[in-house]
Order: sequence, then C-alpha cells, then structure tokens
Amino acid sequence: MDKPKIKETIVVEGKYDKIKLSSIVEANIVVTNGFSVFRNKETLSYIRKMANINGIVLLTDSDRAGFLIRNYVKQGISPQKVKQAYIPDIAGKEKRKSLPSKAGTLGVEGMDPQTILHALKSAGCTFFNEAAPLPRKAALSKADLFLLGLSGSGSRERRAAICRKLSLPVGLSSKAFLEAINILFTKEELEQFLLSNHLIEKDEPNS
Repeated sequence: MDKPKIKETIVVEGKYDKIKLSSIVEANIVVTNGFSVFRNKETLSYIRKMANINGIVLLTDSDRAGFLIRNYVKQGISPQKVKQAYIPDIAGKEKRKSLPSKAGTLGVEGMDPQTILHALKSAGCTFFNEAAPLPRKAALSKADLFLLGLSGSGSRERRAAICRKLSLPVGLSSKAFLEAINILFTKEELEQFLLSNHLIEKDEPNS
C-alpha cells in the first residue's frame, strides 16, 4: 500500500523521528537536531524557505523541550504557513533508550502510525490523495473560550480533560489550545462536543 503523500514540509526534532515519519508518510522532513536549531542559521533558513513554498508542519515531542523548539522555529514565519501537529501524553520510553525521557512520556518516534496520522490530519495537513478540506467557518476567539469556561479561573482542568479526549498534550498553553481547537472545531461543533462529553451543562453560557 502506498504511503500517504503530504504537501507541507514536516519539522521534527531528531533523526529517529524522521525515520519513523518516513515509514508512515511521504513528505519532505526536516530535522532540527534538538536545540541545535537555535544556533544553526542554515537549518532555520531552510525551514523558512520551505514554509514560503508549501508551508510547514511542526511535529515535536509533547514535553518542555518540544514546545520550546516549535515556538522558536515558528518565529518570523507567517502563521498562515505554519501548522501545529500534536502527539498525546503517553507514559513510556522508546525501545532503543535505556531510560525514559525527563517527562516520562513517549516522543514522536515512540508513537504508533495511527496516532501520527491522526495528529497530521488534525493539524490540517494537505494529503495529495485526499479531497481538500472544506473552508472552516469563523474562528473561535479567546472570548468564546472564556464564555465556555475554557479560559480564566478554574479552566485548566477542563482544558486538560478536553486534551485527553482529543489526544492532545495536556500541557498546551491557552494560545496553543485555541489554535488546536480552531483546527478541529467550529464554535457550534465545540459546544456539541462539550455537551456530549458532559464538560458543560446545557444551562451554561454557550454563545
């Protein structure tokens, strides 16, 4: 069976991540070599060039280092040219490692193919062998999240519960959470999701 072909360049942290991705999809995959990208101007320049050509997808581990790398790489690139793919928090370690990571969770290389494909599709990647996604309706705003109880006082646990159900990293910032939610839902779809999963009640604000 042919591997799905993706239009955007996928940016990952390490060579083992690239090996894993290459076994699942056909795409241009760039390795940051961890924090080396902070001082490697050639790699950063190449990523920015790819962003201007076909866009990029950031797929890093869901730990502190991964978030630092993705936040650094996206600086100076138009938001319209950057897509964010997230893997869930799953406890464990990769087979090649003697010890788990500092966070105690699997990285990109430790994810199964279905999880990685789900992350890429959820990010809105362009798959050449699939129909183009329909345009989304008006994006959710910070105010919408507040009205739904997903920002502000006492909202962290509710966001964490949503992330677990959607296989997103629990440690997403409010801004990153909003970006991910806007990829996955319209406002009406999010309200229905929250209701069906008993994360809001019918008499709570929903508009």
